[in-house]
Amino acid sequence: MQPSFKSWSKALWRLFTALCIVTCCAFLNAPITFALNDGQQIVLESWTLVNQGYLDPKKFDKIQWRRLREKALESPITTSEEAYSAIEKMLIPLGDPYTRLLRPKDYNAMKESNLGSEINGVGLQLGARSEDGQIVVIAPLEGSPAADAGVVSGTLLLKVNGESPQNLGLEATAARLRGEIGSQVIVEVKAPQGESEELTLERRSVDLRPVRTRRLRDKSHTIGYLRITQFSESVPSQVKEALQELAEKEVEGLVLDLRNNSGGLVSSGLAVADAFLSNKPIVETKNREGISDAIPAGIDTLYDGPMVTIVNGGTASASEILAGALQDNDRSQLIGSNTFGKGLIQSLSTLSDGSGLAVTVASYLTPNGIDIQNQGLKPDRLLDMPEPINPGSDEDRWIQDAELLMSAILERQIIEKSSTHPIKSDSTETTLGLENQIPMPN
Repeated sequence: MQPSFKSWSKALWRLFTALCIVTCCAFLNAPITFALNDGQQIVLESWTLVNQGYLDPKKFDKIQWRRLREKALESPITTSEEAYSAIEKMLIPLGDPYTRLLRPKDYNAMKESNLGSEINGVGLQLGARSEDGQIVVIAPLEGSPAADAGVVSGTLLLKVNGESPQNLGLEATAARLRGEIGSQVIVEVKAPQGESEELTLERRSVDLRPVRTRRLRDKSHTIGYLRITQFSESVPSQVKEALQELAEKEVEGLVLDLRNNSGGLVSSGLAVADAFLSNKPIVETKNREGISDAIPAGIDTLYDGPMVTIVNGGTASASEILAGALQDNDRSQLIGSNTFGKGLIQSLSTLSDGSGLAVTVASYLTPNGIDIQNQGLKPDRLLDMPEPINPGSDEDRWIQDAELLMSAILERQIIEKSSTHPIKSDSTETTLGLENQIPMPN
């Protein structure tokens, strides 16, 4: 039986109506997809990157994340600065100071820092407290104006040229501290358990030099000293060269100094951990799906002798990954003071106008499953306070403590070795004394 004309008419009308709806929808969506100006496009880029990768998507419903995008795009955006302000306003409800916008100048400065060259400024490595957004000093750079002025790890930054760092945010505060060599910046700071004070710091060029090494000697042993102050791109190769140099000097043990190392490139920290661990887990990461991926070290190592690692409140992020891996695998004792406690990992993306966006995409756990976020790592041995003012100097008491501990470890190894390898003399088994077992320094 053929369909009636009336049936065909109804079918055609439904098809026509559907086509009209599709056309109207396409028309209504066109402004969002195709009619965005450059500033709005940057806002949409930022929203999309956060939406696709942010560690805790459960927050999105609580803060009406989609509505925040709509509000940002509804505002008139005709300049880059208006776009940046809209992005920053959109990110505030996340309550994550590490998910942030980096303006082109700040982004380039961060990339230069990751290359391990020089910076012009006062030499403060900054972090943000998750609970209140306060900007805190992770560590001063060695030889910087801030270090010379006595600024220490854990110091709160209250004002920069009269502005509140808490209102400025992490990146804008860092930008205010950088500037031309010879120019000055006035900061108000509050040291841990101290009173607030105002400091005038003169900006200068600060040599980052992330890897430093030397040979330590006591009466009986030759000990290597390796200090890493940040994890930039060149650090793994520099560490390799340093360890080769120390091997040529026939060091018997190693003191690894991670004090005031605020982190940097996670990949660089993992590569250094790989130099000390053989086929052991380095770290576990958890992304937004809750998947835990263990990252293991390779089989080959660059150094497998005894070692001691010094840490403090300026040891953060990638350096905590390294310290936690050494501690949990019984590869090295940690000595010093509690570390900073930054257990979040950010991805860094370049936006279309040359600015950058850092997004928290994962958290990490030490091999034993310890989450160090906001609590840090506890050393195996706490050293006497106050901390040495100039880490790495000849007057550094903590290095002297590390030498004593390393010497004790080497002595114990000699005793253990001699007790398991007796030597026969005149048909009588005797054990070599320590004086015959300790190699003399070169």
